[in-house]
Amino acid sequence: MATIKDVAKHAGVSTTTVSHVINKTRFVAEDTKAAVWAAIKDLSYSPSAVARSLKVNSTNTIGLLATSSGSPYFAEVIQAVEAACYKKGYTLILCNTQNELEKQEAYLAMLAQKRVDGLLVMCSEYRPPLLNLLENYHHIPMMVMDWGKHSDFTDNIEDNGCHGGYLATRYLIERGHRDIATITGQLNEFTGRERHNGFLQALKEAEITIPDEWIIEADFQPCDGYKGMMKILQAKKRPTALFCGGDVIAMGALCALGEMGLRVPEDISVIGYDNIRNTNYYNPPLTTIQQPKEGLAEMALDMLLDRIINKREICQSIELHPELVERSSVTDGPHRKK
Repeated sequence: MATIKDVAKHAGVSTTTVSHVINKTRFVAEDTKAAVWAAIKDLSYSPSAVARSLKVNSTNTIGLLATSSGSPYFAEVIQAVEAACYKKGYTLILCNTQNELEKQEAYLAMLAQKRVDGLLVMCSEYRPPLLNLLENYHHIPMMVMDWGKHSDFTDNIEDNGCHGGYLATRYLIERGHRDIATITGQLNEFTGRERHNGFLQALKEAEITIPDEWIIEADFQPCDGYKGMMKILQAKKRPTALFCGGDVIAMGALCALGEMGLRVPEDISVIGYDNIRNTNYYNPPLTTIQQPKEGLAEMALDMLLDRIINKREICQSIELHPELVERSSVTDGPHRKK
């Protein structure tokens, strides 16, 4: 395997000159650069990434600490992050943690050892042990992508879930629904809790009260949506509309409604959240709240790179703006004003 000394000898220059040509750290005459690149090609020389990172104090790698890449929403965001990193010349190291503190601790140590230039975090819930752990690595430029709280050691993006939940519920109310049930995400986690708070806010503004059995807490899984819908259908009165805290929850709810012989939206309207890929192919196509996944990825990476390149120390925060996507799963309710 050729070394930098072999390249220098082949090109008739010093090793320092070869280094400057590769790293673009000093002006080198065009004919000298051409000789160096010709030698590199002739000898099939590949610079050591480790040696280069030590010299320029950059590895061009970004770490991503995530709950899981199995969730459709997380998977789409991660894919968008990877595409954004590739476009900007960075390699992404993905670490799935399943929200297990032991894994989070191990992966953070590994990413620090690999000297990543920066860290993206998307862990759905940030309990004190994880917060303390992240703060231990505050020397690494860091961006939290799904956290609504401001921190003094990391940039963050507020997903504005409360507003999204409000938008969804307000839309159902404006379409003439007052008997509105919900299958929430986990209420002990920030995402599920905020979307549910928006749901409650819209009901309160419209002076609507619903029975407790129309509020079902679930995980963000189709099976939970299915079970939750079955529980709601056992109530004394059937709602005319349903707000699901996630599109994957809505998937299970739609399945349950179909099994029970109920039509969507004729018998019950359904609205989801996230606008994950293929929701326009649900039966019927799902009305939902859109999270700007590609925009989220690009904003997060741009803020992180700004902190890395410009050595910015003051933390910043960005707020997302969820939007309603109208499809075919919602129709007018009995209280729609003509």
